[in-house]
Amino acid sequence: MTYASSATALLLAAGSGTRFDPSGLQNKLLAPLPDGTPVACAAARSLLSILPHVTAVVRPGAEALAHALNDAGCDVVFAAGAEQGMGASLAAGVRATEESEGWIVALADMPWIAPVTIESIARHIDRGASIVAPIYRGRRGHPVGFGSIHRDALLSLGGDVGARAILESADVTAIEVDDAGVLADIDTFADLHRQR
Repeated sequence: MTYASSATALLLAAGSGTRFDPSGLQNKLLAPLPDGTPVACAAARSLLSILPHVTAVVRPGAEALAHALNDAGCDVVFAAGAEQGMGASLAAGVRATEESEGWIVALADMPWIAPVTIESIARHIDRGASIVAPIYRGRRGHPVGFGSIHRDALLSLGGDVGARAILESADVTAIEVDDAGVLADIDTFADLHRQR
């Protein structure tokens, strides 16, 4: 059952994934996990199990990924400046959902985040937290929640630094989670077979 959050989930799926396949021929986000689910669709499924609105941000030309995420239940936005890096992709997602009261920013190569973690972040944002991040065994992970107070700063992002500067300049609510998935991303083919 979804949680009726006023925040929108943004699933960033516009990276090039060159560490997974240096040739660039295989999109790691479409690579199947052991159960056959494409990586990005598994990440989307976790978000959609909690939040009613998920917008996926993909790079131009990634039509197969866009179709897969659309079929999974996401709205899809193409980020024209995706090659500039994560900041440009994040800004494109916020621009497409500007009316939102906050954003839960997740990465499409992190398919093992527990839905309970996503719900906890969304609830903190809905209660007025500025920024919320999960902490697992002392390390900050994803997804990260941003309140609407950061709309303009998010819209102005560019390049590959993502929202790091915003995180470093604002008060971050850290929530301890028992969820190793907040740190587990897929960079290599071997990572596909990591246990949740």
